[in-house]
Amino acid sequence: MRLTRNQQHPERVRQRQYPEGLLEQIVTLRKEHRHIGKKKIAVLLDSNESYIGRCLSDLKKRDLLPNYAKTSFYARTGRTFERHTVYHKKIRRPKEHKRGMEIDTIVRFIDGTKRYILTAIDVQRKFAFAGAYTSHSSASATDFLKKLIKVCPFTIDELQTDNGSEFALRFREACTLLSITHFHTYPRTPKMNAHIERFKIAPSRCHLEGAILNSLNRSLLRDNLSAFNEKLMDWLIWYNTIRPHESLDMVSPLRYIVSTLTARESHMWWTRTIY
Repeated sequence: MRLTRNQQHPERVRQRQYPEGLLEQIVTLRKEHRHIGKKKIAVLLDSNESYIGRCLSDLKKRDLLPNYAKTSFYARTGRTFERHTVYHKKIRRPKEHKRGMEIDTIVRFIDGTKRYILTAIDVQRKFAFAGAYTSHSSASATDFLKKLIKVCPFTIDELQTDNGSEFALRFREACTLLSITHFHTYPRTPKMNAHIERFKIAPSRCHLEGAILNSLNRSLLRDNLSAFNEKLMDWLIWYNTIRPHESLDMVSPLRYIVSTLTARESHMWWTRTIY
């Protein structure tokens, strides 16, 4: 067949031929086992992996494979469209990078009711903060972050969390808005958040387990989070201002923070007195 000046390819091209019943078997396997790949299909059908891959590609182009993608309906236009997952690249903190805040969640069951205590600690200065919430949402984590920024005696420019859902969506947006670098740990690797994991034991032993054993504090954690958080704040004040820390040469976090400031920074918040 000759090609004319305006013709770029032949009108009739060779069509790929498949053994009888092969495509039907592939479609059946995909319907019964939706995520099965070309390697496993090739073994099950005693065929070649690349050949099965071409079969799957052709079936997809012809819209013969089952589609399990989630769809959404747009009422204004009456159109249905496929929803695509938006992937956000997660930043990992380098191993030698030992600074910034670590944040995690403690989950407690009180008489069949779930309560969530968000905790935070600075890796270097050991300044800590915590707060109890009824919801495990990103809105709760965002509220906790804003309160943490208000009470923290230094600027927070980076933090690290695990991959929990509470640290996505609104929390991620808040970090971007506040110019805070948000690092993530690898999945199922709590040792990357070792400082906050260790800190979670301290309030559990000293305060939270006491709240569970004490019927009054137990009811506060279940029914009155404001009152429970006030008691938790009393413990945090003791932890940050009085409790000696071995990693800080047996001084409290706030005393350590003050000792690292220059004379000008130490005096800048003194009350002005006129004699």
